[in-house]
Amino acid sequence: MSRLSLVPRVKYLLARARRIDVASVVERAKEASEQHGKAVPAVVVDMLWSAARRNVGFQDYIDYDFAMLTREERSTFMTHPVSNELSQKYDHPDYRGIFQDKIEFDKRFSTFLNREWMIVDEGNADEVRAFTERQGTIVTKEPIGVAGLGVHRYHAADVTDWDEFHAGLLSRGEFLIEEVIRQHEDLAAVCPGTVNTTRITAFFDGEKAHILAMAQKFGRGEVSDQMSFGGFYTMLDENGRAKSAGYDSHGHVYEKHPDTDFPIAEFQLPHMEKVRAFIDDIARVVPQVQYVGWDIVVSPDGPVLVEGNWGCGVYENKPSVSGIRTGHKPRYQEVIGF
Repeated sequence: MSRLSLVPRVKYLLARARRIDVASVVERAKEASEQHGKAVPAVVVDMLWSAARRNVGFQDYIDYDFAMLTREERSTFMTHPVSNELSQKYDHPDYRGIFQDKIEFDKRFSTFLNREWMIVDEGNADEVRAFTERQGTIVTKEPIGVAGLGVHRYHAADVTDWDEFHAGLLSRGEFLIEEVIRQHEDLAAVCPGTVNTTRITAFFDGEKAHILAMAQKFGRGEVSDQMSFGGFYTMLDENGRAKSAGYDSHGHVYEKHPDTDFPIAEFQLPHMEKVRAFIDDIARVVPQVQYVGWDIVVSPDGPVLVEGNWGCGVYENKPSVSGIRTGHKPRYQEVIGF
């Protein structure tokens, strides 16, 4: 059984110590105190101890309701520091750039996108116009961006000056244009105004891609379903069934989608068999990057690829919402061996 190196962990902890925001820690502790009836000083001490000794991020502590869990229960949850260690060990530095640059990603994974896309450059204003008018609505992306930032949506009917539109894309660094993904009707029933992505964290062992955890994200009608756009998520079981109501990192719980009243706990991801096969296929494209958070969308015909995240974050059960007091870490350990 392999062990994770102490070097990335020490570097991570030192970096966290240099930029620790005491006021932010106290505010998080107050949040946990109010929800779980624990004294604020005790929570602060527990958060700091958990960070230093148990590799638990401060936001992990809040998101996964550690204040209400036993030590044994906490040990079953994946955390961002542990995920960072896995990324550093299993995602080769020479290949990470393919996942960081959205244009390079689309080039390498074009077979699995199942949608039209193009690159904006100085001399292709006419091509941009033709592409946008043909699609009606487009999504543009800045090549480097995280958490949904740098993603924009435009409607051809709103453009009055195409040269100005083209120049604006260039000036803002929106160099990638993509066709809008058509999602399966079961996803549209929850939120039709946003393309709702499924985050599938997987590990490729050289022979097979193993799914470690699945989270279904839902938007609020914006261009992205990320929390920075008002989105939220729920965890899925191995068969694609929602484990609970939805939640986010801001203390909000969503029994039903606010815009459609769809009961989140009743959601079932369609085409699960195709999804499993799809993850195995895409994991083989860049096998040097073994630990990836894949964002996919299930279309009427099956899954399509949105992006891959080599330094993938963590999505986990929220005990106060789901009633599930254990996390996915045992699955990670079973597959990866740490």
